[in-house]
Order: sequence, then structure tokens, then C-alpha cells
Amino acid sequence: MGWLWADKTETKSASTPSAAKSSGCPVDYTSLKSSSSSRPSVCPVQPSNSNDQVLNPLNNMPMAISSERAPGQKIKLSTERTISTIPRGESSDQGLWEYPSPQQMLNAMLAKGKGEGIPEDAVTSMVEVHNFLNEGAWQQILEWENKYTNETKVEPRLQQFTGRPHDLSPKARVYLWLGGLFPDTFNTVPPFDRHDWYVLRSKGRNQGWKKVRYVIDYYGAPDDEETGMPAFMLDTRPALDDVASIRDRIVSFAGPVWRKAMGDADQF
Repeated sequence: MGWLWADKTETKSASTPSAAKSSGCPVDYTSLKSSSSSRPSVCPVQPSNSNDQVLNPLNNMPMAISSERAPGQKIKLSTERTISTIPRGESSDQGLWEYPSPQQMLNAMLAKGKGEGIPEDAVTSMVEVHNFLNEGAWQQILEWENKYTNETKVEPRLQQFTGRPHDLSPKARVYLWLGGLFPDTFNTVPPFDRHDWYVLRSKGRNQGWKKVRYVIDYYGAPDDEETGMPAFMLDTRPALDDVASIRDRIVSFAGPVWRKAMGDADQF
């Protein structure tokens, strides 16, 4: 998840991918599970932390991943990269975040040692689905930010993000604990990935930005009933770093509960 890039190359504009309807990922995560861990495998598309690579501080990704064909590669993959809808940096002249091309995706997985067993003809679909999930995460963030955007008339922007696949969020820990007590009600499987996105919230036009951290947990969801394809669920919310974020989380939870208690039929 979360392959967004900060450098500029020739790209094509974002569009809804053909794989978006299933919300599924063509990667079988169970086949990538480590024998030394009982936790589900993390998303295989993760940045390499090798000491000989220079990482971009904006996304914790290698600064340069080759677009050249990999040794022994049988299928030609596109080197075109798609522009996301997610604004990057503090000003409009910094443009939009970009997704890696299918060729870069394959090269990155091979460099990380995660490419074994993944069919080359599945890489393009992987890119489309992962792009779609990132767009979905951003839409959820926009919903959280909506009241602030209405006040300032300035859209939020994504400054940076980082993948934390091995760090369970506090909420995920609580859900797992509750799942142990009430397995029929709460999820008993941890998220397979986590991201922290650092969003710039406007303080008012030409008055600067407030950095707000969002936590995104990626869960596997039941297979789509119509297509049989695997699906995902994103749990996106502001981290409890300040009073405003705590208030937003409380209001988000308490509001629907209160309306249900008051007999609002739409809440049932």
C-alpha cells in the first residue's frame, strides 16, 4: 500500500482502474507469510530499508528505482506512471503525488525479495488496485477534513507518509483484545499493513498549515459475493495527537450513537 512518489516524470492522468470494482488485490498474502510469525503477511509492496539505498524522507521510499526490464523478465511492463488526485507539499506548484509504474513496482519487489511467486502478468493489476486503495484512503481523509475545509475554503494536502507494517496501532490492539473475548463480534485478525499519513490542514488562506497525522489500518475483508475476489477495508482516522483530533474522533463515534438513541431510522 501507499506507493506515492515525490519526483516528477512523464505520467498519465489518474483514472478509475479496471480492477477497482473488486477492491481486491491479486497477491495471495498467505503464500508470503513468514514461518517465524503467526501474523498475516504485510503488503509485499514495501520500501526496501537496505543501508545502501538513499530513502526519500517524504515517503520513506528509495529515491530511485529502475524502470529498466529486470533480468530474466519475460513480459514487457509499462513504464508509465499515473498521477494521483492527492495534492503534494505546501503549495500547488508542487503538484500531485505520483504512483510507480508496473515496471518500477516489479523492480522494487525484486529488490526487496518479495517478487518470487508473483506472476509478472499480475503486476499491472497490483498497481491499479494499490492506486485505487490509496485514492480511497485520501477520500476518507477528505471526509474527516471536510469541516475544516469548509471553514478555510482551502483543500488539505499530503506532506509525507510512512509505512509501519510491523507496528500495530492502539485501536488495532484493542480490537484484537476484544476479538479474543468476543470473537463473533470483533475482528480476530490483525491488519496486514499500517500507514501514517501527515496531512497539511490550512489555518486559513495564506496563514500556513497545521500538520495532522492520520493512521490507516488495512484489513482483509470478506470476498466480494458477486465476483469472488478478495476485498479490503480501510480504517482511516486522525491520530490522537492533540485535542482537536481527540474531539473529532469522539464526535465521529458519538454522533451516530446519539442519533440512533434518538430514534433516527437512517442510522439503523
